[in-house]
Amino acid sequence: MSAGLAVRGDASARPSSLGGAPSTGSRRSSVGRVPNWFLIPALVFYAVVVLYPSVAGAYYAFTDWRGGTEANWTGLENFIALVGDSAAVASLVNTLTIAVTLTLVQTGLGLLLALALNAAIRGRNLMRTLFFAPMMVPPVIIGLLWQYVYTPNGPLDSLLEIVGLGALSQSWLGNSQIALWSIIASVIWHHVGMSMVIYLAGLQSIPQELYEAAAIDRAGPLRRFWSVTRPLLGQSTTIAMALTMTSSLKLFDQVFVMTGGGPGVATETLSLIMYKEAFVYGEYGYGSAIALVLTMIVAAIVFLQMSITRRGEVEA
Repeated sequence: MSAGLAVRGDASARPSSLGGAPSTGSRRSSVGRVPNWFLIPALVFYAVVVLYPSVAGAYYAFTDWRGGTEANWTGLENFIALVGDSAAVASLVNTLTIAVTLTLVQTGLGLLLALALNAAIRGRNLMRTLFFAPMMVPPVIIGLLWQYVYTPNGPLDSLLEIVGLGALSQSWLGNSQIALWSIIASVIWHHVGMSMVIYLAGLQSIPQELYEAAAIDRAGPLRRFWSVTRPLLGQSTTIAMALTMTSSLKLFDQVFVMTGGGPGVATETLSLIMYKEAFVYGEYGYGSAIALVLTMIVAAIVFLQMSITRRGEVEA
């Protein structure tokens, strides 16, 4: 009995012999508080780099700021001038044309490529890589590459000559009627791989049992696509269209490199005219107003697009 009491006494004395080590519960609570401190540098960086410039830009949109320290409040004058600016209105039309065309064509081609390369065909991994590879190249390099492709008597004109369509050769970036569409074609080539990968991920997440059940019901390929594949790709469609719409509404790099907005205002976009007003002409207040309008347009259109496409989403 005394030996048992001695053993229990030693066991109860061990915690005090460790110098009052914290209990498991206290260690867990202290560890749980540590990650909150790690958020502070990221929050400070985000506030300085994103929040403050955004708020300051929104404020300067209502001023006549020209880059100095003085910025006089002008109210809605910048926005009234924007409505009456023919170049700005033309850039808005071009921006919406680019956004709608890219969203429809790029996501459609991405879906077709994903369907083709999801099948068990030889070399599909290589083809996936080839279609996605342009996404890894910076937009400025893509712009320079396609500017060379479109040069008179360049690669595109030479190819048309070889296949007997030399009569179609023209100034692809100098003709105001087709310059914008030439840029759109280069952007589709650059970004279609992104839509393809998004749809490939969606296709590979669809259970094969659904296709087997459809085959038992004697559903053909088109019926299986319409009744099984299309509904279950709803989330992929929402993501692909939202990313495409957002990037196309803010398109700048390729336009700046390939045409600079010309000929005339045929390829001007809101992002490009905002850059010119602020950093070329020094009208920072007016440029901020254009940036604010562009932000509101992007938010409104993407919100509307996601609200529509999400209605067709179906869980597998």
